Amino acid sequence: MKKKYVIIGGVAGGMSAATRLRRLQEDAQIIVLEKGPHVSFANCGLPYYLGGEITEKGDLLVQTPAKLKARFNLDVRENSTATAIDPAGKTVTVQTATGTYTETYDALILAPGAKPVVPPLPGLKEAPNVFTLRSIPDMDRIDQFLQASEAKTAVVIGGGAIGLEMTESLVTRGLTVSLVEAGPHVFPALDEEMAAPLEASLRQHGVALHVKDAAAQIEEGTVILNSGVSLPADMILLAVGVKPDTALAQAAGIKLGPTGGIAVDDHYQTSQPDIYAVGDAIEVINQVSHQPALISLASPANRQGRQVADGLSGIKTKNRGSLGTAIARVFAQAAAATGLSEAQAEKLGLKVKVVHLSGKDHAAYYPGAKPLWLKAIFAPDTGALYGAQAVGENGVDKRIDVLATAIKGGLTVFDLPELELTYAPPFGVAKDPVNMLGYVASNVATGLSQTIQWHELKNALAAGKQLIDVREPAEYAQGHFKGALNLPLDQLRQRLGELDLSQEYIVSCQTGLRSYLAERLLRQHGFHVQNLDGAIGLYQQVRQELLEGVKS
Repeated sequence: MKKKYVIIGGVAGGMSAATRLRRLQEDAQIIVLEKGPHVSFANCGLPYYLGGEITEKGDLLVQTPAKLKARFNLDVRENSTATAIDPAGKTVTVQTATGTYTETYDALILAPGAKPVVPPLPGLKEAPNVFTLRSIPDMDRIDQFLQASEAKTAVVIGGGAIGLEMTESLVTRGLTVSLVEAGPHVFPALDEEMAAPLEASLRQHGVALHVKDAAAQIEEGTVILNSGVSLPADMILLAVGVKPDTALAQAAGIKLGPTGGIAVDDHYQTSQPDIYAVGDAIEVINQVSHQPALISLASPANRQGRQVADGLSGIKTKNRGSLGTAIARVFAQAAAATGLSEAQAEKLGLKVKVVHLSGKDHAAYYPGAKPLWLKAIFAPDTGALYGAQAVGENGVDKRIDVLATAIKGGLTVFDLPELELTYAPPFGVAKDPVNMLGYVASNVATGLSQTIQWHELKNALAAGKQLIDVREPAEYAQGHFKGALNLPLDQLRQRLGELDLSQEYIVSCQTGLRSYLAERLLRQHGFHVQNLDGAIGLYQQVRQELLEGVKS
């Protein structure tokens, strides 16, 4: 018997479900209701159009109703808003510009997505220069405003991916931009030290960065922060996050999960029979923490749309959750994360170890090699990977993609050195940074190395531990930790007599490699020693208080 499917919402989840259903059920009737004017567009590309990197708006339109009809025989209805669902009668009420009608269904798929969070700021409703960015019409409004108003200053409220991308785009268009982030640092998927290079890049490009602060009110041409600082704002962009668009589902009696997203089972079934949900509106399970989560990203939404279509077509699939793998660019810097951050893992009460690694995106001797930092968050006993982060100019995506795959596949830090990754001088390193990250983490997990983290250093020194800097004197002279002994690594064996076996030491170098060698040497001579993970190179990206002689 021919089935009738109605899908509410297009873009990633809805359109993936529709096209997969057609590939599996040629005789089915498939209707897609999209409240906006575009059913299939690249919303992740919107900031790049506003910044001028994407020059043709048409390039953002992935598919049109006519093309979808011709290729997939889909009945796509744009500018059609579903206003009510009757689960008992299995009908959907649809509002269009010409009136209201009712559509029946055998199975209904909800893909309403998410909507921007709009904080209740005094003066917000009266301000004509406040925007959000979620759709092509949003993009058009911003573009038209910038062209018509000759705006010179902008305030971006929110330092997540959209806030960062729009900050870059607005700077590129010649505006003076202030970026406001209520949290301790930008790009909350990262930990503080990994976000530091992004913040440095923002400041280098003239962005006035305000972290640990929030907008308190809006006045004409001004945003006033909680701290009392007033920021000039010819334009204001709200990018404080998104929340699941669940009003339609709630009105139909569909249950929500503890995060506020639509609750679904392993097959994307909601609490109502024959109603399914995918995409940004649903609650998923974080595959590492096994806790409910909201992960508003295109890749999971596309996968979910395909999987729900498989299930409706008799193909056994299971919603296994998501990692939240994400990446953002801030001028020359890129940053990416997958799985849990260190802060999230500790909040969950997990036993956590972390390691940082400084490497190159390709062979150092081949022209153009760029530095990058990697971070692994893992279980100290089993080596299970909880998460990973990376920041640098090039090669960040490649490394996090590998590490995300490792987490999905259940690999541990002990498996990372075994990964056989492509190598030729223009593309990589013979011992790829991912391999090296595995070696470093394995040393920590097996007790060959005992590390101390950048944020633990101040208290450790106050407790009486002594720092040894094993860099060369010329490096030491360019900036070092206050009170650190300079014992270059190549002289260390000959100068052991200068050290006290009863003293506890911390060794540091530039990035942590030479200090690891020093740690192993000293430990085998009976000294109590820890290696400063990431060394001075990591520390100085986040803090300056323990340093002296560092040129700003």
